[in-house]
Amino acid sequence: MPYADLMVGTKAPPSLLYMVKQVELVVRSHLDELVKPAGITALQYTSLTVLERHDGLSAAQLARDSFVTAQSIADLVRSLENRGLVRRERNPRNRRELLILLTDEGRELLAQVADQVRDLEERMIRDLTAHQADQFRKALSKAWHALS
Repeated sequence: MPYADLMVGTKAPPSLLYMVKQVELVVRSHLDELVKPAGITALQYTSLTVLERHDGLSAAQLARDSFVTAQSIADLVRSLENRGLVRRERNPRNRRELLILLTDEGRELLAQVADQVRDLEERMIRDLTAHQADQFRKALSKAWHALS
């Protein structure tokens, strides 16, 4: 039976955009609570994980990959740098550019919260089969690429 026929006499389901935003907000709330004891925010955690995967980014690239504005990244990096979690150094190929690098302390902090973050992700997908979780990851990636 077509989806539209199933919806006769019922309210339309929420839009996918609304549902994605709901998931993002609840994940961020849980992540904020999870990393709070480590003295960082979910946004700072995201930036640290970006650097863990791609160390040595410019502020502009880190902002894009961390989903924050270029204006906000300056304060975020300064705060992380003051905590000793990141450091900045000149780009050897472009002396005017500063690269942001994860420090050993930053890596240690990520390692300290890794199990809890993994548990949060597993809670999010616990009612999915392994195949569904894989398809979910692929669908999210395709959706992101379609809009990027």
